[in-house]
Amino acid sequence: MNARNLRLWQKSSLILEQVLIGSTFYSTKSNPTVDLRKLRPVILKRIEERAKEYPVRGMLPLAHEVLQARTALYDGVSTLIQNIPIWACKYCSEVYIGEGGHLIRTCHGFHRHAKNKTHSWVKANTNNVVIPVETFHLQKMFQDVIKHHERFDYDRVPAIVELCLQAGADSNNQTVSTPNGLEKNNNNILNSLSEDELRFVATQTLRAWEALRSGVHRLLFVYPARVCKHCSEVHVGPSGHKARMCGVFKYQSFRGAHFWEKAKVDDLVPPNMVWSRRRQDPQILLDKGREYYGHAPAVVDLCSKAGALVPSKYFCMMKLDGLTAPN
Repeated sequence: MNARNLRLWQKSSLILEQVLIGSTFYSTKSNPTVDLRKLRPVILKRIEERAKEYPVRGMLPLAHEVLQARTALYDGVSTLIQNIPIWACKYCSEVYIGEGGHLIRTCHGFHRHAKNKTHSWVKANTNNVVIPVETFHLQKMFQDVIKHHERFDYDRVPAIVELCLQAGADSNNQTVSTPNGLEKNNNNILNSLSEDELRFVATQTLRAWEALRSGVHRLLFVYPARVCKHCSEVHVGPSGHKARMCGVFKYQSFRGAHFWEKAKVDDLVPPNMVWSRRRQDPQILLDKGREYYGHAPAVVDLCSKAGALVPSKYFCMMKLDGLTAPN
């Protein structure tokens, strides 16, 4: 070994020694001395201390605004469906707002036993436009996890109502006690609305829709909610329940247990996307032009058909200025 290679070898050895001195190595094995049974009282005590901080007083006005927006949304939709034709598929969850339905072959049948079939249209109702999402009603936010045999001991309430109740809303409020926040209206009065009155109702309904989603989005920052990874079950609370009601993989060993993850606005307020007919589209949407047609939430499309101005954030999905389908 010549003198030059010897000096290089000495320098590299010195650098490696300095790196090893400043490094700390950790074992991948877990510490066997940790006893989770001894930590249980500490965890329960922290949960009790955290429960004292709820409900947050600053979020109480927002909870009342969300309940009012929910009531206005249901009232507005129930009024608009008396004046604008809305259709729902008899065998799947597809909804269309317009004359006579569309001919796009997207029907998957009951329990998804079919594929790419033509829809069979029937008259739709409010629940076809605003999809109801229900959850278990808890007496307090931090309570014991609901077991499978206790699932019938708890009432099922709308998820938005449960979120507002945990935020401190009054349970005696009419918007909470009335199913779906609806009151019966006179159909004769609804059918005699003028074009300006219908446009006003649509504008107020669209504002209520935006206020509802915005309010739920802000409430979810403070009050946790969970949704199943494999189905649409929602639980408002810090942890999910243990009722085995998941209907996707019942044949698996966990016997229908849910896999919980953090819920978002779309889980509590589903947008319910529908095909949106534009001015340049044919009177009845055809299957061959499905790549050119746009989509929109059912409430947004309903309000736009009644004359309300759609917010610009929906322009892209609605493809308002897009090309028409070739003949």
